[in-house]
Amino acid sequence: MGLDLSGGLDPARELVFAERPADPEMRESVNVWMWDDADDVGFPRIGVEALSSQWDAHEVQTSIAFADGRVLRVWNRGPSHDPLGADGRPRVLGAGPLSFELVEPFEHWRMRLDGLLADTTVERQIGGEVDPGELTVPVRLEVDMRSAAPPWENGTLLAEAGRVLAEQEEGDLMGAPRFEQLFRMTGTLRVGDEERELRGGGLRIRRQGVRRLPRFWGHLWQSSLFPSGRAFGCLVYPDRDDGKATYNEGFVWDGSGPLTPARVVEAPFMRRMVPRGQRLAVVLETVDGRTETIEGESLVSTFSAIPVTGDFAFPVLQQAIVRYTWGDETANGMMERSTLPKDMDPS
Repeated sequence: MGLDLSGGLDPARELVFAERPADPEMRESVNVWMWDDADDVGFPRIGVEALSSQWDAHEVQTSIAFADGRVLRVWNRGPSHDPLGADGRPRVLGAGPLSFELVEPFEHWRMRLDGLLADTTVERQIGGEVDPGELTVPVRLEVDMRSAAPPWENGTLLAEAGRVLAEQEEGDLMGAPRFEQLFRMTGTLRVGDEERELRGGGLRIRRQGVRRLPRFWGHLWQSSLFPSGRAFGCLVYPDRDDGKATYNEGFVWDGSGPLTPARVVEAPFMRRMVPRGQRLAVVLETVDGRTETIEGESLVSTFSAIPVTGDFAFPVLQQAIVRYTWGDETANGMMERSTLPKDMDPS
């Protein structure tokens, strides 16, 4: 009997909205983090965000990061694509140069990017760059994504995590219902006149719901899929100022059966903006009593450090590809983390 990659979720959860939702705050998104088996390029977030109140022009968010510090980026709106596939079902979420297409629920997606990106560097981002300038670099990216682990729906593995999302503002920050799923990928990347083959892995995120960011005080999010098939994932927020418990949930997976719930007991929250070579480690405690330590080293990164305006401060954001080591196995994976400017190391 083959592996059940649905995790018991309804296949209809993978279909996109066929038309504009009635609620102007309703949104849906497909986002991916991808890593090549080589260490010189990574894709720390490529996604389409569709908000009902701006339905004719979805948001396109794409970053391609290289080991030498180069970053290709586009973050703007583009004309929304027709969501209907050849079979008449809503299978496509796309805008402008980027599209995602569902082939088989929880098993197979395709992605295509064909357009111009801005040329910048991670050092400029660390320096506070907000706008990287004109879109001048032609990029074509085609990727085939095949799921390799069951999906993780946030708030369903640990009762306390579910309570926090249901009763506190962490649920609005996350925009539940939301699930993520690890995959293996193959594809091609063409930048200008140079083309290369891709082979590696990734994490795909699906969200359909209302998301609000009244205040956001940071987070840590990590995941990877190893050659043997085992995997891990976690998402945790820093302690709250009011002393209430905050969101903390994760999993480990041995390559078969359901995900084993876990919580983070040691987290590498960001204190400095380091683009590569930073040592990282996360420690997970599972519900069956195991303690798993996963080491890491950042390979490529992008940053967003929006200047503080008045009383408002958005967290400094890092999106990265990391080389993880878990026991005797090594694999690339993703990391996203954010920290309020006041909590960053001033040195």
